[in-house]
Amino acid sequence: MGTIANGVWPTMITPYTKDNQIDYDAVLRIIEWYDRQGVAGIFAVCQSSEMFFLDKKERLALAKFVVENTPKHMGVIASGHVADSREDQIEEAKAVLDAGVSSYVFISNQFAKPEEDEQVFRANVEYLIDRIPDGTFGIYECPYPFKRLVSPETLKWCADTGRFQFLKDTCCDLSQLQAKLQAVQGTELKIFNANSATILESLKMGCAGFSGVMANFHSDLYGWLCANYDRDPEKAQLVQDFVGLASVIECQCYPVNAKYHMNLEGVPMEISSRSRDMAELTGSRRLEVEELHRLTQFFRKTVLG
Repeated sequence: MGTIANGVWPTMITPYTKDNQIDYDAVLRIIEWYDRQGVAGIFAVCQSSEMFFLDKKERLALAKFVVENTPKHMGVIASGHVADSREDQIEEAKAVLDAGVSSYVFISNQFAKPEEDEQVFRANVEYLIDRIPDGTFGIYECPYPFKRLVSPETLKWCADTGRFQFLKDTCCDLSQLQAKLQAVQGTELKIFNANSATILESLKMGCAGFSGVMANFHSDLYGWLCANYDRDPEKAQLVQDFVGLASVIECQCYPVNAKYHMNLEGVPMEISSRSRDMAELTGSRRLEVEELHRLTQFFRKTVLG
């Protein structure tokens, strides 16, 4: 059974070549950048990876490449849970687990339709994990095609199966996070917050770390916060204020802007995307990304030293 280390788990972006194929040279450079940033592990083949725009072969090949090229001191989890039929979902989950990921991450909205209740959700979870005897799992409250949050009661039920280790929480609400943390207390399931504005308070409450899109801009700041939030509360609040405000860049044209930012970080790649038109990154938006990059560098030097 793989373990999920506390800390930062970036939701990995997928770079493409000029002919719209996965650029594995750039993928390797991103992995190396994550390593320099000090992350705990990588969440590959997720929404940031544009998994809804990758075919089955590409999703599996990407997961394998990330596993094979990630340093051993970092973990890898992966999703790709986009198939319609349960049989296809089982087949793909087994293949990704066989590739060597620490856990396979299910998408919460795949377990039940918006109008279906918790019993349907649990029945579908049980059906899948009973047919995947080896490996452990995570759950991602993916907002696409619709967001289905996991209730504290159902999360505890998942944890009590002994098969779930990870939740990427996207509720963006501290009271809901508190209820979930209480529900899984004493189990192996860890909760990772995806919301920058609440990350500091969520760490104080017991969240295991951060797994959000802003880790593609400055993972090291979140890593510092995860490691030091209780040691230096005054500085931790400054870091929180910076990362919380900086996260408004998410409302721009992500993941195109993250790819542009990676170039500014010295990680060259095309900024093209299958999920967004790169023309959305207008001149003024490029300036906003450049300004964020300069401010981040200044913050690293002056506040974190």
